[in-house]
Amino acid sequence: MSLLSVTEARQRILARFAPVQPDEIPLAQANRRVLSRDIHAGTELPPFDNSSMDGFAVHAADTADTPVTLPVLADIPAGSYPDFDLPRGSAARIMTGAMLPRLADAVIPVEDTDFTERAPGTPAPKQVTLFKPARPGDSVRRHGADLKEGETVLAAGHRLRAQDLGLLSMLGAAQVPVYRRPRIGLLSSGDELLPPEMPLLPGKVRDANSYTLAALMDDLGCEVVPLGIAADTAADVRSRLDQAAAEKVNLILSSAGVSVGAYDYVKDVIVSDGELSFWRVNMRPGKPLAFGQYKGIPFIGLPGNPVSAFVGFEVFVRPVVEKLSGMTPRPRPVTRVSLAEAVESDGRESYLRAVVTFENGRPLARLAGHQGSGNLRSVVLANALLIIPSGVKSLPPAAEVDAWLYED
Repeated sequence: MSLLSVTEARQRILARFAPVQPDEIPLAQANRRVLSRDIHAGTELPPFDNSSMDGFAVHAADTADTPVTLPVLADIPAGSYPDFDLPRGSAARIMTGAMLPRLADAVIPVEDTDFTERAPGTPAPKQVTLFKPARPGDSVRRHGADLKEGETVLAAGHRLRAQDLGLLSMLGAAQVPVYRRPRIGLLSSGDELLPPEMPLLPGKVRDANSYTLAALMDDLGCEVVPLGIAADTAADVRSRLDQAAAEKVNLILSSAGVSVGAYDYVKDVIVSDGELSFWRVNMRPGKPLAFGQYKGIPFIGLPGNPVSAFVGFEVFVRPVVEKLSGMTPRPRPVTRVSLAEAVESDGRESYLRAVVTFENGRPLARLAGHQGSGNLRSVVLANALLIIPSGVKSLPPAAEVDAWLYED
């Protein structure tokens, strides 16, 4: 069987997925959720002309010749409604964010006046002397300067951030249209696996993939449905896959159990109630990859080795989750780095764990330990994956390669 390229395998998988159903949720619950439709401004921002400083609202023309002393006719705190016209030749004390009175067109900051009493509760002066002239619009936030009514604020497919929630609140968006969180059934497989709370027994290893993969999916906003560790029996595998079907998950993700070993039952159970393609992908680590469906639910089977599962998730599952979430899968940002040492590969597209540091402003990469697919510590030590192209078997020091830098 010929090896599929990484790009072709990823395209085949992505073609089978569509975004999950939309929903509307309270704004307070919307952080990191993905918008299901465009958000348009229902009001203008700022909603009125307001002061950007503590100071005095004036007619700019009255300040042309300074110093000038003006009577103070009003005191305007933030949140009040100054329902009056400010006469020429007068001023009104005004606080930051407060609405300008009609006809006022500038604000003189208190620092540019003789009003030095600023303690809380200090009443406005009867008159104020201004030491600097103002132009129309000085220290004024104009109505609609940030957003016009009807303007597109955020586009569908955008993952909401803290600053987005603040803006939506200013626009009065108490409910937010988002895609539902993708529900992912997560299965580990193998009699050799133990949960971390169990004592380590001869011939056994503790399950790492359930925790690694669940955390990666949680970072992406998924709802993880744990399916546990399947024993190497068809009956146990079937019961766990049936649990996923009953939970109506959007994807079943497994690690191990889909190879050609005598005790790898996952593939047989899936084929009995679905279909399975088993591919050999031209990559290292993680050449074996399974994709199919069980009872109509898409299935991705990653290798069991911890590094292979981690890399396989980043290469294949991350873009799937992005598409399920309503986002357009994006190419992972790459940084061009120089090798601080020679590296070797076997000619497959390789994802090598590395530590990237910046020396004299130049990113340099060193391998993070040996590159065996069971060496999960190398992933912990690394802050990047170096991408060695297909067909390249060795690179000398100072050669440049693409790298995926881990996100903090």
